[in-house]
Amino acid sequence: MPRMAMWRSLPRSLLLASLLLGGCAGPDKPTPAALAANPSSLSVRLVWSNAKALGEEPLDLKADGADVLVMTKAGRIVAWNAATGVENWRVDLGAAITSGLGGDATRMAVVTRGNTLVLIEQGKELWRANVQALVLTAPLVAGGRVFVLGGDRMISAFDAVTGQRLWQQQRTGEPLILAQSGLLMAVGDTLVVGLGGRVLGLNPQNGSTRWDVALANVRGTNEVERLADIVAGTTRRGSVVCMRAFQSAVGCVDGSSGRLLWTRTANGYSGLAGDASTVVGTEADGRLRAWQRATGEVLWSSENFRFRGLSAPVVWDRGMVFGDSAGFVHVLDIRDGKLLNRLVTDGSAVSLGPVLAGTNLVLVTQRGGLYAYAAD
Repeated sequence: MPRMAMWRSLPRSLLLASLLLGGCAGPDKPTPAALAANPSSLSVRLVWSNAKALGEEPLDLKADGADVLVMTKAGRIVAWNAATGVENWRVDLGAAITSGLGGDATRMAVVTRGNTLVLIEQGKELWRANVQALVLTAPLVAGGRVFVLGGDRMISAFDAVTGQRLWQQQRTGEPLILAQSGLLMAVGDTLVVGLGGRVLGLNPQNGSTRWDVALANVRGTNEVERLADIVAGTTRRGSVVCMRAFQSAVGCVDGSSGRLLWTRTANGYSGLAGDASTVVGTEADGRLRAWQRATGEVLWSSENFRFRGLSAPVVWDRGMVFGDSAGFVHVLDIRDGKLLNRLVTDGSAVSLGPVLAGTNLVLVTQRGGLYAYAAD
């Protein structure tokens, strides 16, 4: 059973607490569901792999055009060609990293454990700037600016060329925040941010609020039960963004107007994926769910992978793809949840990804192995 963490938000400091997901107490763990026979009805081949790609614990995986980038907790970022597996560049920041890796077509941004924002271009550091609190969410690089969401719920904007701070806004909320990357993205000319169980649309020029909508109704008798931060990993079509609130709900919001289209109760902690008509997700206990994108109607569900420690999914052609804690990669038909194929890595948990880089599916295992697959 994976263990997630929470942080208590204070004006100038963050204190660590812990939360055991799934409501399981005691030493006994649920038995993972047995796997059905592999039908191999969708042909998938291993394009390349690098079993020793990383010598340290991986933190984030990002597709960037023709490249796939892997960042380690120790502060190393490596870019591989997603089609060939050839290393293009690497950079060592010389400091541990807390945030995910964010970027646009040319620049990447991260935040170090010392609360320093670093901007990188093609493996070369451009500038550094200080932020006032721990940052867990990947920075957003967009419109010539770098946006940062701090653990103190401070949202800041920096000039992407000079590193100068342009503005900052802070919101109050529940005292606990999830120690996991959250929601920070651009939809048209609106900065969309997740704060607690709410989604905000901000003016990127000055940080003023354009709209504010609740995705999850935060309830509970204590701080833990009221924890409902929006988690990273959204699926977007046009201005409509579908997302998950931690352990409480999934739903879709129009990022231009702030209109809540639908919300449904759901008990998960990882992001969503989808295609033009369907949204899919993995729940905390390994249940799979698929919702109709337009209405939120449940299309299908599956209990065939319960307690297998599932990753967030990605949609690949007509397949819903996710990894598990035993190193298997499962490919399901997004239309009905039927198994199409099962892939084998190195036997350790799929810790990052899968992500779609070009036409290839790329993932990182807990042992630091990098694997790329293609559908025939």
